[in-house]
Amino acid sequence: MARQFHPADELLAPAGLGRRLLAMLYDGLICIAVLIVCTWGYTMLAAWIIGFDKYKTLAESGALNSDPLLTSILFVLLFIFFGYFWTRTGQTLGMQVWRIRIENANGTSIRWPQALFRFLSGWVSWFAAGLGYIWMLWDSDKRTWTDHFSESRVVRVPKEP
Repeated sequence: MARQFHPADELLAPAGLGRRLLAMLYDGLICIAVLIVCTWGYTMLAAWIIGFDKYKTLAESGALNSDPLLTSILFVLLFIFFGYFWTRTGQTLGMQVWRIRIENANGTSIRWPQALFRFLSGWVSWFAAGLGYIWMLWDSDKRTWTDHFSESRVVRVPKEP
């Protein structure tokens, strides 16, 4: 069920590029910590299952340098992290700090399919040398590729009185 953040007729100002990038930096640091902890847990579990000595030998030989299962787990974990915050409160921890929020045009929270489109198009936006985010400088509605693909928008959250 979608959460109503504000009345549909109340339009909030779009978030600027600077705020978005600062929130991404803040969230990026949190994600690094989450990925390190998850990778450590995965490594400990894998070593326990196959034996610590054998795991150490595999690691030293370079046989564990690319692990598609770990990569997939980390990718899904990141999506769950962002999707959870975006669909519940519209804000990750970094977005809360910089007072920005993702919402639909009618002021409601986005749904999981939208979060998936937003997450995947975010990767595309970065791999295109950041063009997907810089795009908002030319867009009349100040929307990025992720906003367009997920049919949502990022707005500035006003200070509470």
